[in-house]
Amino acid sequence: MIRLAIQKSGRLSEDSLNLIRECGISFVSSSYKLKTEATNFPLEILFLRDDDIPGYVQDGVADLGIVGQNVLVEAGFPDLEVEKLGFSKCRLSLAILRSEGYSSVADLQGKNIATSYPQILGRYLAGEGVQANLHTISGSVEIAPSIGLADAICDIVSSGSTLLGNGLREVETVFRSEAVLIANQQLSTEKQELLEQLQFRMQSVRRARRNKYILLNAPVASLDAVKALLPGIKSPTVTPLAEEGWVSVQSVVNEDDFWHITGQLKAVGAEGILVLPIEKMIA
Repeated sequence: MIRLAIQKSGRLSEDSLNLIRECGISFVSSSYKLKTEATNFPLEILFLRDDDIPGYVQDGVADLGIVGQNVLVEAGFPDLEVEKLGFSKCRLSLAILRSEGYSSVADLQGKNIATSYPQILGRYLAGEGVQANLHTISGSVEIAPSIGLADAICDIVSSGSTLLGNGLREVETVFRSEAVLIANQQLSTEKQELLEQLQFRMQSVRRARRNKYILLNAPVASLDAVKALLPGIKSPTVTPLAEEGWVSVQSVVNEDDFWHITGQLKAVGAEGILVLPIEKMIA
């Protein structure tokens, strides 16, 4: 059995559990249980504070973990990262009071900055040649400027609404983060094999999320133009229709390119375009 540590509550926890379920792994979880076992895969899930996960994995208490890059790097264990998971994206940013002027990060020279990420921020400021006084705060960082504790803050930003609600504005992005899978570097051969199985499932799920299955009808005269727009995994599937001079085309389209490609397909004569989600996608 392999142990996976995830955050015990919050959006990252929900997204992590959803990914595990989409990998076909069944388990029962509740708000009061701090661990659970899967019923159809040799996996035990531990529910921990996010700040504790890198240390647990480094020490071998947990074999694997899902954690934000910001937490992993701040803890000093970036080498534990196995792969990025593509969700819970955010940024670590500097912010100041909206009433304050700002031209560049050099304006923070000698200023007081409140943050929960002194290691990441310290390295960033050093790289910019700026010396500032860092005040480490474990929570409610946004209030620091309004009560005179600091001139600026450095904190995690998703939508920016929390900054706005506290009279702050974002001025610099210090670090970009997303959820990552991490692993102890001394896994046994058996556990390494289980990690590879889990990665294979996760990659199949993530690949499916990024792509759509598309079906359309097109005149044979436009087939070359349609095929040029729809490369698919290797090439699109083309099937003759009962109506002479027409074919059905099936392919896979990347989510980011979908709307642009759809417009081009219509322009070359494609009709009856259907788009379907993909549950799993094996490369």
